[in-house]
Amino acid sequence: MIRLLIVMLMAISLTGCQTAYFSAMEKMGIAKRDILVDRVEDARDAQTEAQEQFKSALDELSTLINFDGGDVQQAYDALSEQYDASQDAADNVSNRIGKIESVAEALFEEWQEEIEQYQSAKFKRTSQSQLRQTQTAYNSLLRSMRRSESKMQPVLSSLKDNVLYLKHNLNARAISAISIEFKGLKKEIQLLMNEVNKSIEESNKFIAKMDIK
Repeated sequence: MIRLLIVMLMAISLTGCQTAYFSAMEKMGIAKRDILVDRVEDARDAQTEAQEQFKSALDELSTLINFDGGDVQQAYDALSEQYDASQDAADNVSNRIGKIESVAEALFEEWQEEIEQYQSAKFKRTSQSQLRQTQTAYNSLLRSMRRSESKMQPVLSSLKDNVLYLKHNLNARAISAISIEFKGLKKEIQLLMNEVNKSIEESNKFIAKMDIK
């Protein structure tokens, strides 16, 4: 019961902070719509960075399975660093998507409330139509981002397995075992790349749509 109360209080506090932030930004002439576009751009860029990082991890793993003698500990350290960087990149993507959701929710709620204030039936219909179109585009964007985000987890799990296995088996036999799993991981990363590319395309479409309104 106490834990639930703490979670509720934290949620209320966070909501209050968000509301205060949006109010402060609007006083400076920066509307929620502008914040949403900025956050979509940030998430798009974070996905691009994550894509590059996962490619880098794949390259490191490719180098590892072609290991031809030398310091296995050094090879492990390099792969471990790539895994940590990939995890950080994935976490950043999730964080950016969460920020998009918070401002989108506030924007659409405000938009709907303001529609109810119109006296003109024509303006009300037009604004309601624009809201529905924007929500449809946003929902498509969010689904695409969440799909690409979900593809990161299997890749991270596979990378972690490889890192852990190598950590406890610092020898050529371990590298040989990892090479057997390489094709599967390579396929997972390619699926991830495809979803990220689709999400980036959706982001650009959404940004363009918001810019012309």
